[in-house]
Amino acid sequence: MPSVDVVSAVDLQALDNAINNVKRDITTRYDFRNIKSEISLNRKEKTIHLESADDLKVKAMTEMLIGQVIRFGLDAKCLDFGKMESTAQGGAEMTVKIKEGIPRELAQKMVKFIKGLKVKVEPAIQEDQLRITGKQIDDLQSVMAQLRAQDYDIPLQFVNMKR
Repeated sequence: MPSVDVVSAVDLQALDNAINNVKRDITTRYDFRNIKSEISLNRKEKTIHLESADDLKVKAMTEMLIGQVIRFGLDAKCLDFGKMESTAQGGAEMTVKIKEGIPRELAQKMVKFIKGLKVKVEPAIQEDQLRITGKQIDDLQSVMAQLRAQDYDIPLQFVNMKR
């Protein structure tokens, strides 16, 4: 029976490359000269830490980060920007969380939406992903198109398509 998995995953290597490009851009930009600015990726905690001299510089860094993330083919929805905070040295910092996996409440919403389509498929929640099975691949593809059209505030990928 054909099936497909709906997941929300982030390619950490592509994200690391985007962050390295932002670091390179910071060193070449005139408005960042003689200002200590730092951006780092913590793969273990899945966070990005931005720090600079003031709020405007951190905002500029977030814009550069979004641009590079999109350039590397990642969805900017995977980034959850935190609040701007002041540092002890008078600068500003921000922590960006990387969203992975489909939360249970959202998965339940998606199951309800799929069942409301009246297509002969069966969605099932499996930990942080959703598996959709059906008798015809055309049904799976129509459900995939409908899910893409919805805005769930997380990037969705469709993997493990089995015939």
